[in-house]
Amino acid sequence: MKIPHLENSHVKLTLMDLSNYKYVQDIAAEKDLIFYSPSGISTPEELKTYVQIAVDGYYTKTTIPFIVYDKTKQAYAGSTRFGFINWKNKTLHIGWTWLGREFHGTGLNKHIKFLMLQYAFEVLEFEKVEFRIDERNIRSRKAVEKIGATLEGILRKDTLMPDEHRRNTCCYGILKEEWPEIKAGIFKGF
Repeated sequence: MKIPHLENSHVKLTLMDLSNYKYVQDIAAEKDLIFYSPSGISTPEELKTYVQIAVDGYYTKTTIPFIVYDKTKQAYAGSTRFGFINWKNKTLHIGWTWLGREFHGTGLNKHIKFLMLQYAFEVLEFEKVEFRIDERNIRSRKAVEKIGATLEGILRKDTLMPDEHRRNTCCYGILKEEWPEIKAGIFKGF
């Protein structure tokens, strides 16, 4: 699989692997950074396991994990990923996104999502991009709604969380035929 080159004047997404993930180790240790995720990243061991799972998925062509570099602040900001890549049906998920608190509200995430959506629809020519979000995570739900994703349904109690809570997962999607209008409107000027 060819490594995607995703970069604009604000952000650079580089393939995350066991040689570079330590650049975001301090960010991963921020308290409750991924509270709504079933995975842990706050200790060095948890983060290494998290990255190893992503790397394994890359070699089986089911994930493409990225380390996020904020070009404006000239600093590593976090991570994101293409996952559940279904090459036959041409669908994938964008998620596993976590950014340090200093990068929240800066517009960085919108640049990340633009590059990923553009790659999914215009380079891979996929039919659909999905986002799966804990029903309680209002901030992330609003963020994907702002980039044009449609709530398609809620999977009830489908994921066991580390605190034994069974979360409801909101399923959002963007279709290939919706992308040109979203790109021209929401991402105008990107």
